[in-house]
Amino acid sequence: MLSSDHTILSSLLEALTQGERPWLVTVTGTIGSSPRPVGSLVVFRADGSQIGSVSGGCVEEDLVERLLAGVFDGPAVHFTEYGVSAEDNEKWGLPCGGRLELAVQQLDAKDSDWVTRARLAMLERQTVLRTVDCISGESLLSPTDRFTGLEKDEQRLSHCFGPRQRLLLVGAGQLAAHLSTLALAMDYEVLLTDSREWALDQWQGPDIEKMLGLPDDVVRVHGSDEHCAVITLSHDPRVDDMALMEALESSAWYVGALGSVRTTEKRLARLLKLGVEEKALARLHAPVGLSIGSKTTMEIAVSIMAQLTQLRRAKDNNNEALLNNA
Repeated sequence: MLSSDHTILSSLLEALTQGERPWLVTVTGTIGSSPRPVGSLVVFRADGSQIGSVSGGCVEEDLVERLLAGVFDGPAVHFTEYGVSAEDNEKWGLPCGGRLELAVQQLDAKDSDWVTRARLAMLERQTVLRTVDCISGESLLSPTDRFTGLEKDEQRLSHCFGPRQRLLLVGAGQLAAHLSTLALAMDYEVLLTDSREWALDQWQGPDIEKMLGLPDDVVRVHGSDEHCAVITLSHDPRVDDMALMEALESSAWYVGALGSVRTTEKRLARLLKLGVEEKALARLHAPVGLSIGSKTTMEIAVSIMAQLTQLRRAKDNNNEALLNNA
């Protein structure tokens, strides 16, 4: 399963290859509640079909009508807004007080190059920055070491394309199965590793990539970049501790460990004795997940995905206070 952005780019490339001039619509700004975050993409083709979304459907319906009427024809980037008044919110089905700003650009054959390169970069877990001149529609694609949020002014629009968010689970079991199901639905790439062959043989979760091996080796190769989250679930210190030692010293943006408060205290003491520095230990989310009174494995999985979502949104919004306190 590929990421939604990769699916968008694939749809664009297919349309361009067939000689079409599709429209790429980007959410460039929101105020108040909004159905989709800044940076969300949707593609409209000449037959009115779409891939992706920017709202619950009413905005898309109006966009299609305006697109096919030629309102947004040409290479220039056009900006349009929905929800500028209470009547507008009601008309377009936006949340109360919500406001949506969109950038609309019609692409042509010359755009095939940057679309192809951005699509390939995502598959190779690289990050690229697309900068488009809002007047001429010319796009420049350049590599970048850091995924940044969308930026715009009257002359330029910049948007990063990067690897799909990856969730590496250490320890096969029922909780890992529930987590995998939720994470896949939320557009994560999910990998599972365990050094216990019998645990992988008994896997009853969704069809994901499973790797038998030493957990620290797997984390080093598959879970160490800034687009990765690593969570240990095995309840076996021999498995979890090795993975955590590697993950906490890596660039993984999230590291979590299942266990009670008492288990966490023992784990921290062990890791400290094994040479993990206190600064690295401070990155560990344990007990993992938000405190929502969860009891069942599915409830625990929900609490974990809720915490990941909270932290990702804080990261997107540069909310350092939330990042430090979560």
